[in-house]
Amino acid sequence: MAFTDTASANGANIPLLGLGTWDIRGDVCRRIVEQALRLGYRHVDTAQAYENEREVGEGIRNSGIPRDHLFVTTKVWYTNLAPADVLRSTRESLAKLKLDYVDLLLIHWPNSSVPLDQSIAALCKAKRDGMTKNVGVSNFTTALIDQAVQYSTEPLATNQVEMHPYLDQSKVIAACKANGMSVTAYSPIVRGKAGDDPVLMKIGKSRKKSVAQICLRFLVQQGIIAIPRTSKVERLTENSEIFDFELTPAEMVEIHGLAKPDGRMISPSWAPDWDR
Repeated sequence: MAFTDTASANGANIPLLGLGTWDIRGDVCRRIVEQALRLGYRHVDTAQAYENEREVGEGIRNSGIPRDHLFVTTKVWYTNLAPADVLRSTRESLAKLKLDYVDLLLIHWPNSSVPLDQSIAALCKAKRDGMTKNVGVSNFTTALIDQAVQYSTEPLATNQVEMHPYLDQSKVIAACKANGMSVTAYSPIVRGKAGDDPVLMKIGKSRKKSVAQICLRFLVQQGIIAIPRTSKVERLTENSEIFDFELTPAEMVEIHGLAKPDGRMISPSWAPDWDR
């Protein structure tokens, strides 16, 4: 059974649950992508920087799932944001994936040394040239979202950001909604670090669900796309079993209350000045 719940935004219908592939390579990557698709996943997320596009493509082909049933995302690395580099590196990504197009092409991180209007223009050209069905951004702040929307001649489908119960991203969510964009959450289960949280454990116990399932349900119930990364087949099944229950309004408030000022896990040297 395919997991078909989607978030619709600016013409894109993005499956709410996807497979993240950060830091998964080689045979493990091939197998996990193939198994995920056979289990019912229809959304796979990769990136130039993950150095696994070739294996992701092999996993897709090995699964036997028709291409038009899948939603494949890749991302342009921040050192490739000069216009010619956006187009060149996207062609390279397609060659590695052995796909004619991706469903979503994102700017992975903003790069203040390259004018954003030029990067966005190249992203839009990639869409017009048929390399991608949809375009969007990742790790963009509210100010950068507004600029990107202003510069873009194509609708922006999503902003992919770190999101989980310990990080308040309400400003970014509001900015995306105001511009008709969806939000995609990476590291949605806090890279496994939420397992002993008493609030999440209590809610999970009452629902006979794991902490990871509570974290994922918390997001998809808000219409946020979640792309948990896993290299374990048993986790694929666990992560997918989030559509057969609903958190109460009180439980949602409890989980929102876990957000803290130092909740961000991922902030490399090239990160933008995050919203406070």
